[in-house]
Amino acid sequence: MVEAIYKSTREERERWIKEAKYNLFNLKSDHVFIDLLTDSGTGAMSDKQWARLMLGDESYAGARSYHALKDAIREILGFEFFLPAHQGRAAENVLYSTIVRAGDVLPGNSHFDTTKGHIEFRGATALDCTIDEAADTSLEIPFKGNIDLARLEAALKKYPREKIPAVVLTVTNNTAGGQPVSMENIREVSRLCRRHGVPLQMDSARFAENAYFIKTREKGYENRSIKEIVKEMFSFVDIMTMSAKKDAIVNMGGFVAFRSEELWKRCQMFCIMNEGFITYGGMSGRDMNALAGGLDEGTEWDYLESRVRQVAYLGEKLDEYGIPYQRPAGGHAIFVDAARILTRVPREEFIAQTLAIELYLEAGIRGVEIGAILADRDPVTRENRYPRLELLRLAFPRRTYTNNHVDVVAAALKNVHDRRERVTRGYVITKELPIMRHFTVELDVAG
Repeated sequence: MVEAIYKSTREERERWIKEAKYNLFNLKSDHVFIDLLTDSGTGAMSDKQWARLMLGDESYAGARSYHALKDAIREILGFEFFLPAHQGRAAENVLYSTIVRAGDVLPGNSHFDTTKGHIEFRGATALDCTIDEAADTSLEIPFKGNIDLARLEAALKKYPREKIPAVVLTVTNNTAGGQPVSMENIREVSRLCRRHGVPLQMDSARFAENAYFIKTREKGYENRSIKEIVKEMFSFVDIMTMSAKKDAIVNMGGFVAFRSEELWKRCQMFCIMNEGFITYGGMSGRDMNALAGGLDEGTEWDYLESRVRQVAYLGEKLDEYGIPYQRPAGGHAIFVDAARILTRVPREEFIAQTLAIELYLEAGIRGVEIGAILADRDPVTRENRYPRLELLRLAFPRRTYTNNHVDVVAAALKNVHDRRERVTRGYVITKELPIMRHFTVELDVAG
């Protein structure tokens, strides 16, 4: 389905972003020309998925739609036990309500915002063990999302086993720039986890894009199908959480899947309390049907090739204009290196947020800050945390925009880049929540 988009004036955008307290989440969608805020739930479903919606079984318990989803998860991902949830953070809530306690430590590779939020909300620590190379946006290596195995092993040795409920491996690594994790790294992380008796959880929102990069970049997988690679990836995993709004190409939905029947049963209480009965878990039958179809379509080569190539196309345009971004191009987004562009904005004034606002003012394009605002405050000192990277993420909805839209985005970024020396001040926080503040934070112009 298509819709008309409104091309606003600079004066209108200045008024709208001020009314939104300089938080792009607060903008009305009608005030956005090209929306690259997120790829979560914003894609276009296929004709087959829409047909599945019409066949949804809305029975409260044991619906046909639940069993269709169960079959898809078993056949494509290889898990026998799962609990549906209305989206990925809900799946995390069900899992972490069961396994995480205050004082626990969950090592991983750049935990995403909701994952880290759920962990820290419970008084636990999300320990980042991503390889150091991920912090150098100009470095071009194939698997920048990998976990540093030595760092992970040190953590597993340092903390008592009972204090590590899981190791969290995010594929692709969103916070580090949509960067993939190699099969070799998945295998070795699993080996370490099993040696220390710690479950391996895979945050699997973009697992299919990760499999695409394994096929195209890792020796020995070039002749394997995406579905074969996916099966092997998950063979090393004990638990998976899934925001189906990404690689299953639906507008709402998610689940948590288990190898352990015992853990599945323990999590059922929190599913029932917070989501719904265990055979719908906050989802309608029609949405479970569409999700089952999306798992199949999202693991097909032709779709993934088209999707990832569009993201790479924006990277190629930025190369022409000399605009720095996390290299190589990610699977779902381009992450523009804000700190290398707005060199005159102090880090205390939120460099990536400033670049996001400048891009919106330039052309009505909405991205999202992956930097100090998203990093939140230290849960103990309450001081702002300043991550190694200040990135502006431009996330592509699936099957939605054309390359003509991408050309507009690239030209707008070039215009901002050309006048970057004139941007000397950023923004200050006037109101924030204690955790995951970036969604509702209110800001004002600094100085």
